[in-house]
Amino acid sequence: VQLQASGGGLVQAGGSPRLSCSASGRTLSTYGLGWFRQAPGKEREFVAAMSWSGTNRYYSESLEGRFTISRDNDKNTAYLQMNSLKPEDTAVYYCAAGRFRLRFRDDFDYWGQGTQVTVSS
Repeated sequence: VQLQASGGGLVQAGGSPRLSCSASGRTLSTYGLGWFRQAPGKEREFVAAMSWSGTNRYYSESLEGRFTISRDNDKNTAYLQMNSLKPEDTAVYYCAAGRFRLRFRDDFDYWGQGTQVTVSS
């Protein structure tokens, strides 16, 4: 599976961009999908994940309900809707695909290259 994240860029605080993660090489319909982010000088951290069926969704508590993960299996694409962005959300955002648990980096087998999101105050 090859994953391609897009939709990042420079955003003003309070903005609501949507990131996309498109897949090629294999259908995503049997994989759980996740988003992680890595800020400069920090560890890559879990943001959100969604089971292959869409039944289960997991979010980092630090997001305070501002982000929503979704997927469109017909388009082989996952999304991360980000609302009320803050400067501390500035990071490179990575999408990933995996099959089990979907909470830690080791749970994911395939990774996209990342898209930079910069939030200006």
